Amino acid sequence: MVKQQKKENRVGKYFRSVIAELKKVALPNRRETTVYTIVVIVTVIVVALLLGVFDMLLGLVFKGWLY
Repeated sequence: MVKQQKKENRVGKYFRSVIAELKKVALPNRRETTVYTIVVIVTVIVVALLLGVFDMLLGLVFKGWLY
């Protein structure tokens, strides 16, 4: 019986600490979210283009066109 109460106490303490931490979270406002989204999209496009160029160049090298 005592073990069950200790287990329930630990679970309750865990959830109370989770709620306390969630109260500390500061969510970004609409403008920040828009800026962050644009940054992510631009970064993804740049990385995709770089990978595409490297892939094309390596493909040409292995085909023997630039060799």
